[in-house]
Amino acid sequence: MAAHFRPLHDRVLVERIEAEGKTAGGIIIPDTAKEKPQEGRVISVGAGTINEKGEVRPLDVKAGDRILFGKWSGTEVKLDGKDLLIMKESDIMGILVDDAVAKAA
Repeated sequence: MAAHFRPLHDRVLVERIEAEGKTAGGIIIPDTAKEKPQEGRVISVGAGTINEKGEVRPLDVKAGDRILFGKWSGTEVKLDGKDLLIMKESDIMGILVDDAVAKAA
């Protein structure tokens, strides 16, 4: 898969998580009416940003995180037949944390 691609610096490789094709009331939404999801799973991350002292600051996100990002964020690429996004860490709005994980913390 995309394991052969490693983003540089503060860039992140993301796979979109497709939204449900039905509404809560059971109405099926056709593909042509769906918006692109703004939720994804991080596949891989770059090493981080370099500050004025030349030190590398690692990114806050890591591979496997579920994230929310802006509607127009990132650049779409196709790697190994999969549609993926490459974006800067600053395009990511936040990390989604499961309730069970949040309660344990």
